[in-house]
Amino acid sequence: MTVLKTSLRNFFAHKGRMALSAVAVLLSVAFVCGTLVFTDTMNTTFDKLFQATSSDVTVSAEGSSDSGETTSRTGRPPVLPGSVVATVRGTRGVQSAEGTVFSTSVTVVDADKDKLSPSSGAPTIVGSWNANDARTMKITSGTAPKGPDQIMVDADTAENHHLKLGDEIGVITAIGTHRAHVSGIAAFTVTNPGAAIFYLDTKTAQQTLVGRTGVYTNVNVTAAKGVTDDALKRDVAAALGHGYKVQTAKEVADANQKEVESFLNVMKYAMLGFAGIAFLVGIFLIINTFSMLVAQRTREIGLMRAIGSSRRQVNRSVLVEALLLGVVGSVLGVGAGVGIAVGLMKLMGSMGMKLSTDDLTVAWTTPVTGLVLGVLVTVLAAYLPARRAGKISPMAALRDAGAPADAKAGVVRALIGLVLTGAGGASLYVAAGADKATAGSGWLGLGVVLTLIGFVVIGPVLAGGLVRVLGAIILRVFGPVGRMAERNALRNPRRTGATGAALMIGLALVACLSVVGSSMVASATDQLDKTVGTDFIIQSDNGEVITPQAVKAVKSTPGLARVTEYKMLDASLTTPDGVTSKNETINAADPTYAQDLRTKTVAGSLADAYRPGSMSVFEGFAKKHGLKVGSTVAVDFRDGTTARLTVRAITSDDVVIDKGAMYASIATVARFVPADRMPLDELLFATAKDGQQKSAYAALKSALHDYPQYTVRDQTDYKQALKDQIGQLLNMIYGLLALAIIVAVLGVVNTLALSVVERTREIGLMRAIGLSRRQLRRMIRLESVVIAVFGALLGLGLGMGWGATAQKLLALEGLKVLDIPWPTITGVFIGSAFVGLFAALIPAFRAGRMNVLNAIATD
Repeated sequence: MTVLKTSLRNFFAHKGRMALSAVAVLLSVAFVCGTLVFTDTMNTTFDKLFQATSSDVTVSAEGSSDSGETTSRTGRPPVLPGSVVATVRGTRGVQSAEGTVFSTSVTVVDADKDKLSPSSGAPTIVGSWNANDARTMKITSGTAPKGPDQIMVDADTAENHHLKLGDEIGVITAIGTHRAHVSGIAAFTVTNPGAAIFYLDTKTAQQTLVGRTGVYTNVNVTAAKGVTDDALKRDVAAALGHGYKVQTAKEVADANQKEVESFLNVMKYAMLGFAGIAFLVGIFLIINTFSMLVAQRTREIGLMRAIGSSRRQVNRSVLVEALLLGVVGSVLGVGAGVGIAVGLMKLMGSMGMKLSTDDLTVAWTTPVTGLVLGVLVTVLAAYLPARRAGKISPMAALRDAGAPADAKAGVVRALIGLVLTGAGGASLYVAAGADKATAGSGWLGLGVVLTLIGFVVIGPVLAGGLVRVLGAIILRVFGPVGRMAERNALRNPRRTGATGAALMIGLALVACLSVVGSSMVASATDQLDKTVGTDFIIQSDNGEVITPQAVKAVKSTPGLARVTEYKMLDASLTTPDGVTSKNETINAADPTYAQDLRTKTVAGSLADAYRPGSMSVFEGFAKKHGLKVGSTVAVDFRDGTTARLTVRAITSDDVVIDKGAMYASIATVARFVPADRMPLDELLFATAKDGQQKSAYAALKSALHDYPQYTVRDQTDYKQALKDQIGQLLNMIYGLLALAIIVAVLGVVNTLALSVVERTREIGLMRAIGLSRRQLRRMIRLESVVIAVFGALLGLGLGMGWGATAQKLLALEGLKVLDIPWPTITGVFIGSAFVGLFAALIPAFRAGRMNVLNAIATD
């Protein structure tokens, strides 16, 4: 009980210091709990949607996905004959059966040719209005579509794109463009996470999406009273026989949920990873806080020991304080986490993904996880200071000798740090010299962990040297105030090292990712310059295939010397060694593709691979199966028959663009794949006539005005798009790393604040002999800047080393250019100095307000 009272008194005696540490715990726990609540809410939302929109049993064509997705490379969904509906209706246990048709291989535009697609990246769906959809949607204005000139739209899409009754809409498919007017607007009775949905009448939907009537993509089956879904599925499957996919509502919902979870899990674990980094940084803050509080209570601890307190009790007293800190920070963090989740939902709503707070899901495991993590991390971080407090002897403490300085322990620490850093450096060296990226990645990971731990352990030793160098460069110009700031930073190298290390972690990751991202862009740009021989690339940014109408528009564009089509087909390959490789892809293109992409070969000529009955394979595949020029490969096309093609070229694996591709001409593939199953083009490549690049570029954009789903890019555009994509990813990562940097800044603030308290008498004496408030504040700010810059130097140096090693592994995959983004590195370094200035604002202000006489009288 005495230990608890002492801990509570000490805890509340340092409310401000504890509050800063509690904020670090709060932020880390909030990020973890916010991530869990947000992803759980997303799962709940989609789960409700999928359960509500699934019929008791669904029949779909063989080849459609388990989730009911109907996209395909042909641009047409796989269909069922109309006779299936009658067969299902006559099956035992069926109350009703309705044929429907829908597709996601569509683009919908308004009268101005602007896309009516969700900004969230959710799909655009066009289908027939049916009884199953009527269960989850309510027509709020107008009527359901009743003829070819009518279309109904969901309320969210109508609101987002300002659609009203009577507005003209165009539905672009592989069949052509169908135009209709808005006849009705329907609102979801469940949460719509953001899909744009349009409804046609059944006959019009069949003609628009498939190209003929009397066929369906799905049959929605409702069970008779008392018939279970599983029993109904068995009876329907038995009545239809082979060649159809029959699923219960649960199976469809589970398949849809599985697809959603695969995306959510990536986001979830990425965000939890950054929360873990914030926890790691917070550990340094908590260690520093308790180390300084223990040092400031040295005499008090001596008195406790003198009147009979044991080491264990002193140790326990400090740990109880940590426990209180962890509980308070964690409880607040759990509450803040729910707020973060709601904020994320609002953010997603602004991006087009509607999430209702009615579905907010807080599983019991979420607060438990937050509390356990927060308390455990806080107590573990406080263990070393607590153990150090227990080792203080009563007599040394009463003399105010402070915590025992163990020179031997310092030497051991330095040796351990050097060994870890050396081992990490050796691992990075081995990774850089690896022959295969997969083998080198393990060494890279080991090197990153060891060098990071090594730098943390050796931080106090590095602080002594680097702070002196920084002092000579930065502080000496400020005269005596600068020299005092330098001595303050050097007074406790362990504290300076720990504070700098907290900032080092976040900046090391920033530097590493900056080097990797910049090198990827530079390498891809270099490859484009060396290998791409065409002027323009036409493609969809959403992965949509290119419709025949758009291909025709491109080919009729004036000023073009050639247009190359590029398709992808699924196939199984059987090589002369008798091995069948399933799920391979054949890239079928026009022979001019050999000019558009100057791919390096190790044997044969790529142009020969486009001869009739010929193909190319990539180097790794050829070595694995003993192929050489002249070998014959049996190619079983999934949507066609089996071809026996002769290998005419073996392409190098030392490339970036189309690495691992196997080529054949479209004419060769067309002999074995029926025209109605031939995939549409994934890409188009266009080359202008000499001297007409500028006019051809403008003409291509004009020709594709009616097809806004496709983008025309010249090589400059393509490089910029690649740079923007990687830049957006890096910016998102930097935003998440900002959490760790914020916690590190709190650490600097806390260190300085406690340091000011620790030096209260010293500050009073300096003020008494003439140091002005302005000089005092400047001294503290300069000390903070040096600590921040020290951490930045360690972090940026370490991160660039990691990034350079990672680039060596990327070079094995063809990304051979190492590019150090000096503007980013310089900006981060300068920003670190401003971070130091910002962190010192409150401690410097409080130091300047000290009463001189009271400060001198401080015991």
